[in-house]
Amino acid sequence: MVKVAISAINEDLDSVVCPTFGRCPGFLMIELDKDEIKNKTFVSNPGVSMFRGAGISAAQLVAGEKCSAVITGNMGPNAFGVMKSSGVKIYQAMGLKVKDALDQYSKGKLREFSQASVPGGRGFGMGRGAGAGMGPGAGRGRR
Repeated sequence: MVKVAISAINEDLDSVVCPTFGRCPGFLMIELDKDEIKNKTFVSNPGVSMFRGAGISAAQLVAGEKCSAVITGNMGPNAFGVMKSSGVKIYQAMGLKVKDALDQYSKGKLREFSQASVPGGRGFGMGRGAGAGMGPGAGRGRR
């Protein structure tokens, strides 16, 4: 028996795998015996509305559930690091329905991530500079 987490929009097996990991609405936790579903639960993702650290929070949730694999669309470097250090294998299933992703996982046809698939640090931050400072620089000061 193996436990797999799938980044999901809801608990419907006919819905599409969520393209994001850290900010997906939740995870379908599925226990598989060969290719047969033995148990299925939907766990809400605490990272979905976090300002920062969504990927790490989601990865800690999956690792804490003792999953041996996660299926998602994309994963950033922070979540990737947590998954790898926890021994959780990461598989990509972009655009597939959950049930089709499970089928391909069972048959060994999903691509395993060897590194993060998206760059990190692209959250809701204010960015680096870009004129947001309050200083008198760039010749706009008053005498």
